[in-house]
Amino acid sequence: MDHSDWLLISKGGRFIAFGYLNGSCLEVTHENAEENFMKPTLSAWRKKAVCNILINRTGLSQVRRVILVLSGKGGVGKSTITTELALAFLHAGKKVGILDVDLCGPSIPRMLRVCRPDVHQCDSGWVPVYADAQQNLALMSIGFLLEHPDEAVVWRGPKKTALIGQFVSDVAWGELDILLVDTPPGTSDEHLAVLENLRKHRVDGAVLVTTPQAVSTGDVRREITFCKKLGVRILGLIENMSGFVCPHCSECSNIFSKGGGEELAKLTGSEFLGSVPLDPQLTQSLEEGTDFLQAFPESATFSSINTIANTLLSRIEDD
Repeated sequence: MDHSDWLLISKGGRFIAFGYLNGSCLEVTHENAEENFMKPTLSAWRKKAVCNILINRTGLSQVRRVILVLSGKGGVGKSTITTELALAFLHAGKKVGILDVDLCGPSIPRMLRVCRPDVHQCDSGWVPVYADAQQNLALMSIGFLLEHPDEAVVWRGPKKTALIGQFVSDVAWGELDILLVDTPPGTSDEHLAVLENLRKHRVDGAVLVTTPQAVSTGDVRREITFCKKLGVRILGLIENMSGFVCPHCSECSNIFSKGGGEELAKLTGSEFLGSVPLDPQLTQSLEEGTDFLQAFPESATFSSINTIANTLLSRIEDD
C-alpha cells in the first residue's frame, strides 16, 4: 500500500480520513483540508482529487432555495408541474435548476427538448446540462447518462441511493435561485435518499401534486404523512388535470371531477396553491419540448401556472 490509499467517511458535516499518512487518522474540515492533505508525499493527482472532494463536497453551496415536487401517486403530472414551474420562475428572472431523481422514468429532458448530451466534469464535479443559451435553466437527470433513451434502469435500492447521493453532492450547480427536485411516486428509497443527502443543506419545502379523484388524493394524503414524519415543510398542494380545456371554444369540462385537491388541502391544514387543467396546447408543448408559457400567454392555463408560481415565490422569499 502507498500514501494514496485512504478512506473518507462523512460524520456530522466533517470528514474522517483513515489512511496511511504517517499512520495517522485525521479529522478534516473544509478549513483544514488543504493544510492536512497538500503534502509532498501525495502524488499530484491525488492532491487535487482529495482537495476537490473536501472543499467542493456539496454542489448546493450556492443554491438559495430547494423545493421538492412530490406525490404518492404515479401519473399525476409531477414532471409536467416541475417543468412549468421552472419555466415560470425562469421568466420571472430567476436562475433555476431541475434535479430529476425519477430514475426509472426520467422525462424532464424530453419535456424541455434537451437531447442526450455528454455529461462533462469539472474540478467541482459534474457539469449540469443547460436548456437555454443564457445558462439560466440547469438540468441533471439519469436520462443524460443512459446509452440509449429506451434503456431500462433495472437497479436495486443501494445503487439508486448511491446515484442520488452523487446527484445531490457532486453536481456543480453554481449560483441558482431555486432548485426543483422532481421525484418518483411513493415514499420509497429514492425519497429517503434525497432527504438524507439534502440534510446538510436547507430544504425549503415540498409541493404536492394530485389529480381530483379520490384514488389520487388518498395516496397524496400518505405523502403528507411522510412529509410530517420527516419534518419536511409542505408549501402547498396543486390539483393537476382539473378539468379539460376544449381547444376550439376554450370551455373547461370537469371530465375527471374537480375539487379533490382543494378539499384535501382543507382536511390536512395545507395551503391550496391552485388548479391546472388538462390543456391540449400544454400537452403538445411538452411533447415538442417548447415553452408553453411563452407560446400561449393568453390562455387560462398560463394564468393558473403563473399564479401558482408567483404564490410559491412569495412564500419562500418571505422566509
